This record gives sequence, C-alpha cells and structure tokens, in this order.
Amino acid sequence: MNNLHAIVLGATGATGQEIVRGLLKDTTFSKVSIFVRTKPDIEHKKLVIHEINFSKLRDYKPLIVGDVIFSALGTTLKDAGSKAQQYLVDYTYQLEFAQMASENGAAHYSLVSAVGANKDALFFYPKIKGALEEAVKKLNFNTIQIFQPPFLIRPSDLIRPGEQKALKVLKVFNQIGMLKSQKPLSVQDLATKMIREVCSEKIEKITTYTPKNFAG
Repeated sequence: MNNLHAIVLGATGATGQEIVRGLLKDTTFSKVSIFVRTKPDIEHKKLVIHEINFSKLRDYKPLIVGDVIFSALGTTLKDAGSKAQQYLVDYTYQLEFAQMASENGAAHYSLVSAVGANKDALFFYPKIKGALEEAVKKLNFNTIQIFQPPFLIRPSDLIRPGEQKALKVLKVFNQIGMLKSQKPLSVQDLATKMIREVCSEKIEKITTYTPKNFAG
C-alpha cells in the first residue's frame, strides 16, 4: 500500500496527536485529514484540517472520504460532565463517523479502544467501549483493527489527574515481575504500532490487540 489518504478522528488528544505526527512522517501516506472541534497549531503540506460541529456530524459526510480511518476520540466522565455526554463522544460520534466512512468506501478502520472493553460489562466505560467495538465490526470495511492498549503514558502536559500516581504503582509491580501484561505504553509507541499494523501485508479482516500484544 502506498499513496494513501488517512483520516484521523480525535487528532487533538494525546494518542491522536502522535498518530498525526507519525502519518505526516510516513511516506506511505500522501494526505492526512483531521476532523476537529478546534484547529490545532500544526501545519504541513500533507495535512488538511476540517473544523466541525460534532452535533451536526452528518453534514460533513462528503468530506469523510479516504483509505484509512484512525479513530482515537475519547473523553473522561469528569471532562464530559455526565454519562450521557461521555456516551455521545465515546460511542455515538465515533460510530456515526465510522458508518459514514464505510459508506464512502474507506477500506481500513483502526480504533483505539480500552482494556476490558465488553458490551456486557457491569461498569459504564468498558461497556460503551465494548458496544462500540461490536458495532464497528459489523461495518463494511475490508479490515478492522481494534487496539486495547495497557496503561498509556501521555506527555506531561496532557497527563490526567491520578495517572502519574497509577503509573508509579504499575512500574513498581513491573519491577518485581508482576502485571507484566499491563506494562505502561507510551502514546507514541501505540501510534507507531497502529500505523505499522494498518500497513502490514499480513492483515486479517478483524484483529484485536490486547495488552499481551504490546508486552516486550
């Protein structure tokens, strides 16, 4: 694959930013389009920025035309303000975007999900992530890759409250040989793997990457 047009949803988040940086450097991709609420401070000859109103996502369907979709949109309950708003961001917006991309002929879909994602989960967050996974699996993409990474290490300016403490605890366990499958992963390494895997020649229809796929 070469001369591809990549589309990124969630491009201003920690993982999304790294995906965009990686795509801009990768010669496999000749064009990178991002859909954002607020225009980021970045310019590149390959980059096309679409500032959109997510509540009117369907209005932008004609623009959602590309080869590969990277979906890294997400929020926290605290930032969203309510479960309804978090559901809107983590499920509704991503699924609507994926549906339109599929209808417009996109071949490959790459999703950032979460460890423990399960539509039948007792807790809200893994439940909506699992529901999204099941929904996108039914869409008409040639390939679908779902990433359930271990604890993610974000840049210091983007780290969320409590993450630094959790990171320290995990590192202590890792040092004594425990929770190796949950060894923290940088968002840069996640983005690199996502780009590498979507370009792989040995690619299956649907692949789910769990923490064990990142352990090393």
